[in-house]
Amino acid sequence: MGHWWHDNIAEPGKVPLLLALAAFVLTFAITRTITRMIRAGKGPFGNITPGGVHIHHVVPGVVLSVVGGFGAVASGRYGVAAGAFAVIFGVGAGLVLDEFALILHLDDVYWTEEGRQSVEVVVLTASLVLLVLAGFSPLGVDDVTDEEQQGRLGLIATYVINFCFVLIALFKGKLRMAVLGTLVPFVALVGAIRLARPTSLWARRFYRHRHRARSRALLRAYHHDVRWAGPRRKFQDLIGGAPDRVPLPPARKS
Repeated sequence: MGHWWHDNIAEPGKVPLLLALAAFVLTFAITRTITRMIRAGKGPFGNITPGGVHIHHVVPGVVLSVVGGFGAVASGRYGVAAGAFAVIFGVGAGLVLDEFALILHLDDVYWTEEGRQSVEVVVLTASLVLLVLAGFSPLGVDDVTDEEQQGRLGLIATYVINFCFVLIALFKGKLRMAVLGTLVPFVALVGAIRLARPTSLWARRFYRHRHRARSRALLRAYHHDVRWAGPRRKFQDLIGGAPDRVPLPPARKS
């Protein structure tokens, strides 16, 4: 364990990345817990509204991200300063991406259906950073044997091929399979060879004159959405909380 830590985390300078990821995930979890308590009217927490203006936590998040990012660039990949700035950046990034949907829509959609996009972006970001962190680094390691070097080069080739599959899955509109495929290569391969989503760039480019393929894509997308919409919503609600229910308009009397 010590040899693996030294060769793949400490010597390549990944300790700040590990600290940033831990701070990012912890900040998101704590922020969601506090906002859910505020929403339920529990605990000592409340919205910050100086002068009647609601200060969203994306504001301090941007400040911390800027400070931590510039500090991390200036301090390099080693030392206490690098770790401290990495934590600051991770905290800021957690606060910012927790309100990603607000930035995207320029509206307070935190507890709406659109607000689920923040949870998806946070999961995507954490997955990609975890991939970089857990992957073996072929650079920055001095003492490696020929066998280890060949293994690392083989791993790089695998990453490159899998990255192509991930890109194809993305063009086919399969965002979740592409994200999961960055960690599990077989998933990216499946996403790359299956039919594209009917609204994806791939479908618009290659299914334009293939009416049968377009019809199959529509039917498959419909069955997939019906099957997985419920479990996906439950997972998102478990992480980020359920959105507000929009009341139905009253029925018009005839």
